[in-house]
Amino acid sequence: MSSAQAFVFFVVLLFTTSSDCQKYKPTWESIDSRPIPGWYDDAKVGMFINWGVYTVPSCTSEWFWWYWKGQPQAYVVEFMKKFYPPNWTYADFAKQFRAEFYDPKKWKDIIVASGVKYVVLASKHHDGFSMYPTNVTYQWNARDVGPKQDLVGPLKEALQGTGVRFGIYHAMIEWFNPIWLADQKNNLTTQRYVKDYIHPQLHEIINTYKPDILWNDGGWLAPSWYWNSTIFLAWLYNKSPVKENIVVNDRWGSDCFCKHGGIWTCSDRFHPDHLMPHKWVNAMTIDKGSWGFRRNADLSQFYSIEDLLEEVIYTISFGGNILINAAPTSWGTFSPIYEERFRQLGAWLKVNGEAIYKTTPWSHQNDTYSPRTWYTASKADKSVIYCMILDWPLSNEILLGSLKGLQVSSVELMGSDAVMYFFQESQGLRVLFPSINIRKMPCQWAWSLKITFRK
Repeated sequence: MSSAQAFVFFVVLLFTTSSDCQKYKPTWESIDSRPIPGWYDDAKVGMFINWGVYTVPSCTSEWFWWYWKGQPQAYVVEFMKKFYPPNWTYADFAKQFRAEFYDPKKWKDIIVASGVKYVVLASKHHDGFSMYPTNVTYQWNARDVGPKQDLVGPLKEALQGTGVRFGIYHAMIEWFNPIWLADQKNNLTTQRYVKDYIHPQLHEIINTYKPDILWNDGGWLAPSWYWNSTIFLAWLYNKSPVKENIVVNDRWGSDCFCKHGGIWTCSDRFHPDHLMPHKWVNAMTIDKGSWGFRRNADLSQFYSIEDLLEEVIYTISFGGNILINAAPTSWGTFSPIYEERFRQLGAWLKVNGEAIYKTTPWSHQNDTYSPRTWYTASKADKSVIYCMILDWPLSNEILLGSLKGLQVSSVELMGSDAVMYFFQESQGLRVLFPSINIRKMPCQWAWSLKITFRK
């Protein structure tokens, strides 16, 4: 073999080897073929944390700037006229975003107590303010203005060793970024915003923080080809430091929702009301009107713990995960109502977590006879299902129509050692609840039955 032939052979071999290493190609067919890492389905419950400059005015929502200058709403415009000088800008709010009471260890205590298995923290919203010391932009991040510190890394460090996985939210669209506006003006025929700004930021947060979840957002104003989404995801799945465990969503372009990417979000607060053909998530807010902290929120606008548990149980019964939003203040604390809801959730999961974590949908999602009664099934033991009852029966008994004719060997009230009696009737399985002193109730809201079938 001549030296020239040897060189050609080496180049062909190198190219072939390199191509073989690219397991996922930059096409949706290939990207969508990647299995969602199993840890995510087992985890079921996560905490979303939306935090940023918008918590300084803390009025209306995290879309405050847009409602002031982009698509003005009268309430926001009047608010600014009444309380701020005429020359005030949104950037002036960033100077007041100090996070002076931010204590990642306190946040960790609340997160761990809540029973959630993963956290998704905002790294940047549509105002473009980065919550970490990015090297892609200057003077518009938490290092250069406001807190003068990294607000992302310390929480990940605090969560190490707790069993709670760490994820990052990242917004692609920035309302008033001139580079994005220029690409829009050019009918997306240019991609400077993507190539010089968005992709460098995405690579930066992946390489710096190595998250287990990348919750992308804001791609709806352009198709995925503009965002070069498949190119980035191919790198993420093939070469990134988190390629084995990373979970992404479906917000990679206007053509992706409920179709392409990783887990399906489909919409905020998604309620399919039927089993989905793909893993999905219900991303929802405890404050029904905002993802960001609001000073002008009323108590009636927050989920009660009973309503929150109904959301959790509904979602898991239909095979989804639930991502529950908490909204910190600009000074870096969770207001008491958020802390209370998450600690209540954790108290409930401590008793009933077996019916939630590492479960799968059963043949029936809700009962055919008794309303507000939901089911999940154990992944580990095919003879076990769980029945979650939102209302303690006034008669201390319940008829489960979905269990009609099934051979049941035992029924347990989770968190209690009380004896449960049950028998089959023509319409289903009747379960008799014991009379329990309120001080000995396993939990205060939503009770779970562990039902074992005869093998």
